[in-house]
Amino acid sequence: MQQPHEPQEIPPGCPAHGNVQMYGPSFGADPESHYAQLRSFGLSAPVDIAPDVQAELVTSYDAALYVLQNPASFVRDSRRWNALNEGRVPADSPALPMMGYRPNALFSDGAAHARLRQAVTDSLATVNEHQLIRQTQQSANYLISQFSTDIRGQAELMAEYAQPLPLLVFSDLFGCPPEIGDRVIAGISGIFEGTPGADEVLGGALTELIALKRRRPAADLTTRLMGHPAQLSDEEVLHQLVTLLSGGTAPLAAAIGTSSALYLGEDWQVGLPVEDAVSQTLWNYAPIANYAAHYPTHDVELGGRVIRANDPVLISFAAANTDPKLTEHREQLSAKAHLAFGAGPHACPAKDPAFMIAVTAVEALLNRLPDVEMRVPFKALTWAPSPWSRSLVTLPIRFTPRAVPQAAESAGSNAGQVPQQQTAASSPSTAGPSRTNAGVAPQPKGGLFSRFLAWTRGE
Repeated sequence: MQQPHEPQEIPPGCPAHGNVQMYGPSFGADPESHYAQLRSFGLSAPVDIAPDVQAELVTSYDAALYVLQNPASFVRDSRRWNALNEGRVPADSPALPMMGYRPNALFSDGAAHARLRQAVTDSLATVNEHQLIRQTQQSANYLISQFSTDIRGQAELMAEYAQPLPLLVFSDLFGCPPEIGDRVIAGISGIFEGTPGADEVLGGALTELIALKRRRPAADLTTRLMGHPAQLSDEEVLHQLVTLLSGGTAPLAAAIGTSSALYLGEDWQVGLPVEDAVSQTLWNYAPIANYAAHYPTHDVELGGRVIRANDPVLISFAAANTDPKLTEHREQLSAKAHLAFGAGPHACPAKDPAFMIAVTAVEALLNRLPDVEMRVPFKALTWAPSPWSRSLVTLPIRFTPRAVPQAAESAGSNAGQVPQQQTAASSPSTAGPSRTNAGVAPQPKGGLFSRFLAWTRGE
């Protein structure tokens, strides 16, 4: 994913500019004030989602539902995008990797969308819940084992835990052999980090994986997609796998990080379960903050504002979830009434597994490191300045160093455990040698997935 330019920042709502700027340090530091200003426009407002990229952003909960649930008037095929077709979107715009057309269910409509989505939902439905929990616990235990013996008793939870955990789970679900799994992780990570050539790395790895499953089918998500009655082509399978990776890994990492921070934060109420921390994250810190570009099939009026056909309309899941009009009856709403997973025909097909993975990941951390605590207050944490996601930049923690059992010893040991509220009783010293001198065993060769699989085998 390409990184944005560094243009001179324009104050939000500057009269000379017109649109509210939804990127850069000021937005990242205080998105809530931007959403408050956007609400002054009505149900939606004009924004710059990236330099020289204009869109209409829906901030109202009810209006967001209207757009999401009205596929006759609002479609997802970005090949209709006026500004793109007229050459007004910069070729290196960071909005293009997020909004540009791809032949997958996310950017399809009508019968084409129904066919691709059915293949995805049916394949996901075959994933065993208990197996998914075990896969998540095993991935969590491996990652914790890599930093838990550090004699400083410190770690950076986003980079060392929240971000790699979904990558391990998805590589396992896809049925990747070690070397292909390494390249899948390198490719999708590189796309989000803006690494040149990452698209090619990911595409090449998935192409090899699909070819492998043609020769040797197995009980994995890739094989199930390939064998679905919808008869997806290899290219279609590849693009659905990319969608699952991009839509599942980064948002899950954000959810795991924020939920952990909330649970360990200074304002968390003792005794509330981890599920409440994940639900609060989805309501108040929507991992996918502003996304889901729709294109009106005709000029439409939304709350008194006229939007031209084929101009992009984005949904602010973050602003919609915190819509002040919900305040009066928020407690009466279902805990799942948030829009963090979308709504309508394009709602996330994996919302239940995603919630389960996030809860399991936070519980595994608390069970393995029972005295873990944050090294800074929740309110002092820094957020990424991206308009697309709401994710912590870092999450520094401390704990009493301890060894995590090898996978074979700890299999299933977390099942059914509910961690107790953590305390600040033990604050390990910050002094000590670097992790490389802290008694951690040398890592086997290979990438993240290869090392993980070697660990599960006790190598």
